[in-house]
Amino acid sequence: MLASSAGRGWSTIAAELRSHPAGRIVSVAQQSVEIVIAVCGADDGFVIRTGAGRRQQARPTSGTIWLAPIGIGDEEITITAPIPEALHLYLPARQFNLLADRYNLAGSPVHAIQYRGGLNDELIRQIGLSVLTEMMRETSTGRMFAEVSSLMLAARLAHDYADSSALDPGPGRSHRLDNARLRRVLDHIERHLEDEIVVAGLAEMAHLSTFHFTRMFTAAIGIPPYRYVSRRRLENAMAMLAVGRLPLSEIAHRSRFSSQASFSRAFRRATGMPPGEYRRLVR
Repeated sequence: MLASSAGRGWSTIAAELRSHPAGRIVSVAQQSVEIVIAVCGADDGFVIRTGAGRRQQARPTSGTIWLAPIGIGDEEITITAPIPEALHLYLPARQFNLLADRYNLAGSPVHAIQYRGGLNDELIRQIGLSVLTEMMRETSTGRMFAEVSSLMLAARLAHDYADSSALDPGPGRSHRLDNARLRRVLDHIERHLEDEIVVAGLAEMAHLSTFHFTRMFTAAIGIPPYRYVSRRRLENAMAMLAVGRLPLSEIAHRSRFSSQASFSRAFRRATGMPPGEYRRLVR
């Protein structure tokens, strides 16, 4: 295990970065839908999987993806050459259940996800790498980002890697994010910048599904909700640095970072300078 999202408070997705030596693995029954992405793969050797009554063989080159649905038991995996870095993402069933708010479904598509290997899907890869970046470099909106990323991944799997009968696109909802609802959401964000904010709560305030709200908010504001909240928290932190005497540790806490070090790294990435230097320049 090289890194893990454990301790980040993510409830909608779990992530682990692992290094796999050559050898044989026998996995237990899946409790979540698992996505594996070879971040730093290998051009030689193969990954041979046997599960769901199928046998698959693929080279673990960088970017290669494997899917394992819920309920796969006694899966056998043979790795013939070491894989330096593989990202494992775990999506709980409830993320697929939320798709029922967006499509006309007879049931959740979670049990229709296919057992696939050797995939090359740029969207899944990019989302996975973004999750990895968030896991390695904490931001103030990590939980919101994880929430949105898990929904995007669930939607992608349901659309492209589920049995054809599982997803029947229905007509768009009549509800929309009108100006009154958007204003209500933005005002709530402003009042709670120092509190935990989740996309599901904002969506409920707008009387929309989480999936639909995220799309409508992005269309209205130009950026996803987690990026908007991150930007406002950064601006709020800059104001606290400029006009107040709060210690950096307190500003980091109010900006929803787990530590002053994480806050300082994120602030420097966004502004090009550490928060202490910014305070000296503006005062």
